[in-house]
Amino acid sequence: MGGRWRRVGTSVVSAFGFFLASAVVSAERGFKIGGLLDDVSADGETFVFSDLLKVVGFLWQADGSHYHHVWPPMEFGWRLVIGSLIGFFGAAFGSVGGVGGGGIFVPMLTLIVGFDPKSSTALSKCMIMGAAGSTVYYNLKLRHPTLDTPIIDYDLALLIQPMLMLGISIGVIFNVVFPDWMVTILLIVLFLGTSTKAFLKGLESWNKETVMKKEAAKRSQPSSGGNQEVEYKPLATGPSNAGEVTVTAEPEVPVLQNVCWKELGLLVFVWIAFLILQITKNYTAICSIWFWVLNLLQIPVSMAVTLYEAISLYNGKRVIASKGHEGTNWKVHQLFIYCSLAVIAGIVGGLLGLGGGFILGPLFLELGIPPQVSSATATFAMTFSSSMSVVEYYLLDRFPVPYALYFITVAAVAAFVGQHVVRRLIILMGRASLIIFILAFTIFVSAISLGGVGISNMIRKIKDHEYMGFENLCRYQT
Repeated sequence: MGGRWRRVGTSVVSAFGFFLASAVVSAERGFKIGGLLDDVSADGETFVFSDLLKVVGFLWQADGSHYHHVWPPMEFGWRLVIGSLIGFFGAAFGSVGGVGGGGIFVPMLTLIVGFDPKSSTALSKCMIMGAAGSTVYYNLKLRHPTLDTPIIDYDLALLIQPMLMLGISIGVIFNVVFPDWMVTILLIVLFLGTSTKAFLKGLESWNKETVMKKEAAKRSQPSSGGNQEVEYKPLATGPSNAGEVTVTAEPEVPVLQNVCWKELGLLVFVWIAFLILQITKNYTAICSIWFWVLNLLQIPVSMAVTLYEAISLYNGKRVIASKGHEGTNWKVHQLFIYCSLAVIAGIVGGLLGLGGGFILGPLFLELGIPPQVSSATATFAMTFSSSMSVVEYYLLDRFPVPYALYFITVAAVAAFVGQHVVRRLIILMGRASLIIFILAFTIFVSAISLGGVGISNMIRKIKDHEYMGFENLCRYQT
């Protein structure tokens, strides 16, 4: 167990180092490279160094080509119809799995509708926000499948969501800076790994459910005489609570009685604070002192709320209720790693235009959170983070508003339908692991679609000898 935590911790530190180094280089690009290239002599001693500087100069051209938006006119046609259908099913599957569906939205918007990749990223966040908002509304009245708590774990969301939103803000900046080839490599490696992990977790849950269904059938035979259907009991997937918790079906209660208002208030406070900072930042010059001050102010806002929740969990004053009694025993390194992964999930979400659920979903399952609660809580956290991304992209003028409103509506309707249908299937089949398989399938399809689009774009740019380096944040033009 300790070895696994060391490996995860090493990965977290490495990822932070990579993103930090990229940000530093991006902020200081163009100061010295040009002068170094002019000063390099042509003799043999500096030949290798000269080649190295040429490579660096290609990746960090101070006056590199600026990005040009491609916004097709909004008119009824086969592109809009097919794009709407793909978006509908992507939102339905993504909302059920708790991943948002951005991995399907971005290729659809790029290849079918005709947007440029970065505008597609911004529009995909709008669709994720619509799907997440609809899903949260559906889940607000539902209870935990095995415990007397809401299906949304508000304490878990309070621990994760502030750091997720901090990561989103960083990721939106990286979305401007990073070249497409680096984004593609990161995406393929990350998504194939998380989809494989989720699929294996689904198989494990499926086998547990099979055993529980057989035991339930045996217990029901003497009393039912074989003529009554065995009622579905959702699987409690905690590490040691299988068979120990008396499970019940997911009841519906009035929304006002099913919301933890204190936790929700803190989450809304973080969202409003970030919103004020983002709006204020829009009136400052990019890369000015106030631009960076307002960006850095997001750190104490998110850290204050997360530290409050983390300290309360460590002292036992609060618990992760969806884990049962195991949600009361938290160690410092566990809390640090979970918060760090939330930041990375936000960075990836802002960078790729995807929901942080692509990381949060598998992470929650590893925590032992039941699939229904994992999906609901991840989607709840994404509602805040995706809406903040939409505000940031809107302030940067990164998407056309009519298209955004249309696809938000499509995603919201699809998410509501998907939640209703899959919940009925789970009750009918008696297998909550369907949610995990949908999660793994959505991530895998996203890896194939986004990876394929990214590789094809890389090949085209290489053939056309286009600029493939980092963009200059301080010179970026919307």
